[in-house]
Amino acid sequence: MLGTVIITAALGYGLVLLLAFIFQERLLYFPLRSMAGTPAAAGLEFEEVWLTTGDGVRIFGWYVPAAGSRRALLFFHGNGGNISHRLDSIAQFQRLGLNVFIIDYRGYGHSEGRPTEAGTTLDAAAAWRYLVEQRGFAPEQIVIFGRSLGGAVAAGLAEQQRPGALILESTFTSVPDMAARQFPFLPVRQLSRLHYNTRERLARIDAPLLTIHSPNDEVIPFEHGRALFATAGQPKEFLQIDGGHNDGFLISAGVYEPAVAAFINRYLE
Repeated sequence: MLGTVIITAALGYGLVLLLAFIFQERLLYFPLRSMAGTPAAAGLEFEEVWLTTGDGVRIFGWYVPAAGSRRALLFFHGNGGNISHRLDSIAQFQRLGLNVFIIDYRGYGHSEGRPTEAGTTLDAAAAWRYLVEQRGFAPEQIVIFGRSLGGAVAAGLAEQQRPGALILESTFTSVPDMAARQFPFLPVRQLSRLHYNTRERLARIDAPLLTIHSPNDEVIPFEHGRALFATAGQPKEFLQIDGGHNDGFLISAGVYEPAVAAFINRYLE
């Protein structure tokens, strides 16, 4: 009887390991296809943009201009929803005098395909090319911004390019680090096919960095933000805000907006 119980438990655990290995993408990406609105809802002018990535996938984005500005912010959002759920952030950055370009990763919103780590890297590269080659922004005029998962995507792009500045908000050190915290009973570091190793990338990035995180973040621990900051080279700044993972930038707007503006003014032309 005891042997049967042990065998059954071992088989059950093995099945859990197999499912965790196979369905990793479903545990990380939570895209929505339907759009909740457009920047027009926030009173903003915008252009719809279609791009083709290096592997032939068509992705969708919005370009939101700021009159008279030669600065751009390339926005990479988190793992849930789509660009239509970032209207408050888009409006914030546009008020700071930034031309905002935000894309949906493959599989999100109107973008084709299915999200993968390699795919989001190609999506980010296509967005950068659009700003530089089609909109005419010099690299030093571009801020790469990423929130949550988008921070890992942003860091990956900043490792390949040389932006004027990089902003990481509520970002994790790596997917295996997060998974080990959420699933301590699984050997996630051995199972993980997804990495998004933000901390490792930061060690190779040569751009001014602003790290933003809240101690009240209920999704990504504050310690992740501090670890990213500690890893990065100079120049770097850390902004501690209040609020949760998805609303800290709004709850702390009175501190958040002037601090972001001051950082950008220090490092962008």
